[in-house]
This record gives sequence, structure tokens and C-alpha cells, in this order.
Amino acid sequence: MDAAGWDERYRGSELVWRAEPNRFVEQELAGLEPSGRAVDLAAGEGRNAVWLAERGWEVDAVDFSAVALEKAERLAAERGVRLRTVHADLTHRTASEATYDLALIAYLHLPWPEMTEVLPRAATAVREGGTLLLVGHHAANPERGYGGPQDPRVLYTAEQVADLWRPYADILRAETVTRPVTDAEGNSHTALDTLVHAVRR
Repeated sequence: MDAAGWDERYRGSELVWRAEPNRFVEQELAGLEPSGRAVDLAAGEGRNAVWLAERGWEVDAVDFSAVALEKAERLAAERGVRLRTVHADLTHRTASEATYDLALIAYLHLPWPEMTEVLPRAATAVREGGTLLLVGHHAANPERGYGGPQDPRVLYTAEQVADLWRPYADILRAETVTRPVTDAEGNSHTALDTLVHAVRR
């Protein structure tokens, strides 16, 4: 969907996603000492950005949905933390190099040619020794998992992401991970996600 489509999806008063951080974001970053500036790319309603701010990070939450960012600001206010929201299309946004100590990308799904531009820019925006983390729906999820985008053109593997980050970072983890999902009828399913965790050189 384009920005208008996401605006419409986010327009209701309730959160589309849960207010708690993504399980893999929390798992991978809970032990990381807050050390300055973080950016959450495609932050949506801000659940991960707010969690990072609660931990002591100075967070920029970037998304192309103005409606989502308004909800992120409300969630931050409810939790007593501050976010800097940035209304921008990641396919056109370039951050200054070595600006952040952490870059998070959670469930950003663009056509792969656009991802090959966004991911290196995310890497170069991180300072030496800083952290890169991506979590997203795995390319095999439509066939072997559950939910998420069904268009293979916007899905990817851990190795594809890791290949784009290797020129800039040391890869700590690049794996397919599983996530339990409950559908509207209460049935349990298993989703397949891509997880890549790296440290900027």
C-alpha cells in the first residue's frame, strides 16, 4: 500500500498492532545498553520506538503515514516518553552518515530493488560500533508460514539482507525465526520471519 492506504488503515482510534514491542526486537535489544540516538525506520504506530525511548534511547520514529506517527506520539505521551517523529518516505530519505547508534527496521516490505537502496543507507547512518537490526516477514512465509504479505516481490531472506549489510557491518545473526500467531477464530499458526542483527564496522 502507499502512504494514503496506510493512513486509512491506521485511521481508527485503536492500535492496529499491539502496544508492546515486537518479540524479536525486545529479545535482541533488551541487553543493549542505551548509548545515544536510535532510529526506527517504518515505525508505524511507534510500539518499538516507544519501547526504545522507555529504555533511555533518544529515538527518531520515521514513517510515511502521518496518521501512524500521530498515534506514535500519543502512545509516547501515554508512556511518559518523547519521540521525534519524522514524516518521510524511506525510498527518498537519506540520513547523514554515522548519525545513529542503533537502526531498527521492523516489517518494512518494499519491492526488493527499493530495499537494496534503503538497507545500505540504514547501515551507513549508523556509527562505528553501532547496532543494526532487521525483522521482517520471510520469503518462505506465504508457502510455509502464516499471515503477512503474500507478494514474493516484497519478501526477503536473512541472507539477502545480510549480503547488503556485510560491506558495512559484522553479521552477528542472520536466521529464519518462527513466531506464534492466533487468527481471528482463535486458531494457532506459526509465522516465519527474517532476523538479521549486525554491528557497524
